[in-house]
Amino acid sequence: MRVLVTGATGYIGSRLIPVLLEQGHDVHAAMRDPSKKSRFAWGAHVTAVHFDLDDHETFDTATENVDAVVYLVHSMDEGDFVEKDRHAAQSMAAAAERNGLRRIVYLSGLIPDDGTPLSDHLRSRLQVEETFLDSSVDATVLRAAIILGSGSTSFELVRRMTERLPLTPIPTWMRRQVQPIAVVDVVAIIARALGDTARPGSFDIGGTETMSYPELLQAYGSVAGLRRAQIPVPLLPTGLVGRAVATITGMPPGTVISLVDSLTHDMVVRRGNAATEVFAEPDTTPMSVREALQRSITVVAEEGTDAHADPQAAADTDPEWAGGVVDIVDGHVRQRPSGILGKVQLGATR
Repeated sequence: MRVLVTGATGYIGSRLIPVLLEQGHDVHAAMRDPSKKSRFAWGAHVTAVHFDLDDHETFDTATENVDAVVYLVHSMDEGDFVEKDRHAAQSMAAAAERNGLRRIVYLSGLIPDDGTPLSDHLRSRLQVEETFLDSSVDATVLRAAIILGSGSTSFELVRRMTERLPLTPIPTWMRRQVQPIAVVDVVAIIARALGDTARPGSFDIGGTETMSYPELLQAYGSVAGLRRAQIPVPLLPTGLVGRAVATITGMPPGTVISLVDSLTHDMVVRRGNAATEVFAEPDTTPMSVREALQRSITVVAEEGTDAHADPQAAADTDPEWAGGVVDIVDGHVRQRPSGILGKVQLGATR
């Protein structure tokens, strides 16, 4: 198929494109600055097209001469992102209809069905998926919670919180259940959703394990060889925790606050609605949490190589805030020096 990937230079898009190319798809990589494709090992093998979330006229030109679109863009760190993302989805759906696309695949977030009010982050995701499902183009929505892989926002939160805090305060509302999934499984499922077995509707994607967020922090500490204590702290508001976590991790505040807000919900796959049962390869099992964590800090991409040979690995095109101070080399934990030296080494190996 001729597949348009929006958010091509982002975390999921940059790791999905090599998979689509390997499967023989003609990939159109949508990006604000098409010249940036040269930063990626796959750049010479795609058609780069101009696409700007703030310029809806580019939605029409980007969707010309393609069969399907994988929609991976959002703006949750920029002002009123709920309204902005809803208008963008409406424009994309309209452009897909006008240009006769056969399919839309959208990566959304797991939507809890416990009746509690949704955070802005999840409410925005739900509005976008409803827009696509209401269009005349067949739409497949894949709902994921925490995606594990070096460079993933969720993974980097776990990594930085564990590495930087020897004692972690745990608000009582953070003990909700989550069902993480490895990015290697996410991109495989997205690719399958473009194939002949695809069908419209919304589906949940998650790994084989369910745990609390504190247990996920402990799992990372165990894999990274870090002994970390946790202390329960009641009555901490999510906004305060979100701002504190953003400061500790050095990650984009708007994004971190939005994700922390979502931790007040159980984020698990609904029974009977698992996309892994519909789109996963036969006789394959999703990667375990421990293996996903270990591969994410074991494999470090070298500059100038195919950074996405292993989607779990770090890439030199990941955001500046991605990366930690712990590696596993030949099965042994290696912690890089702290301070200026550690930062220099981190920049050289990320």
